[in-house]
Amino acid sequence: MRIAHLYNFTQISGHCLIILLACFMLSACNPQTDPLSEREARVNARESELVTLFAELVELKKSLEKDQPDKHSVGENNPRAPNVDGCVCENTEASSVLKDTGKIDAKTVLGGIEMVHLDPPGLEFSARIDTGAQTSSLNALDIVEFERDGKPFVKFNLIHPQTGEKIELTRRLRRYARVKELRSQESQRRPVVRMRVILADIDEQINFTLENRSRFKHQVLIGRNLLQDLAIVDVSKKPDSVTADNSADATTK
Repeated sequence: MRIAHLYNFTQISGHCLIILLACFMLSACNPQTDPLSEREARVNARESELVTLFAELVELKKSLEKDQPDKHSVGENNPRAPNVDGCVCENTEASSVLKDTGKIDAKTVLGGIEMVHLDPPGLEFSARIDTGAQTSSLNALDIVEFERDGKPFVKFNLIHPQTGEKIELTRRLRRYARVKELRSQESQRRPVVRMRVILADIDEQINFTLENRSRFKHQVLIGRNLLQDLAIVDVSKKPDSVTADNSADATTK
């Protein structure tokens, strides 16, 4: 009997041990299962948030695209709408500066024909403004070269712009210039004198080549030796009292 009881007790103890071992294993697995479940739940929640955010972005983009054409159409259809590029404002400002001061970038704007004051003789002459000529030139008749105190001088006549009478001038001979006329293969040697010129707000002492300009309508030709860095020529700007010279002028080299 004792042996039978001992055997039963041993058998029961073995079953209990198996049950305890199974419970221990289950309890050991639960701590791993719970964190995995929680992590999966968090991932699902983030996915839901991202889907919602993406949907909001799509709606916002559609709303912006819908409003954009409306703004363009308002700007195009409304003549009073401001110009985004600012071109109208810049052109208006430039026109205002040109109209009020007659200057662009601190340079005087001249027409193709202008009135110039020469000193001597202290008179106004109509002048052709020619950017193609290197040196200015002056109508000179009866040119006579001579020496005074060992220095070269030249005497010549101008035509009075109002009376048509001859005006005799004597100037120091500075040098000679080689001038080739249009449609001519030969260059001519011409004397150069220095005179004061007042043109618009320009007041300078410049060189003039002396030549017979009787075939031209204007006794004075203003070239680059006065215009450079000081003036801009706009051929559409012409004084009403001056007739344009359609003749070909000489080009100084």
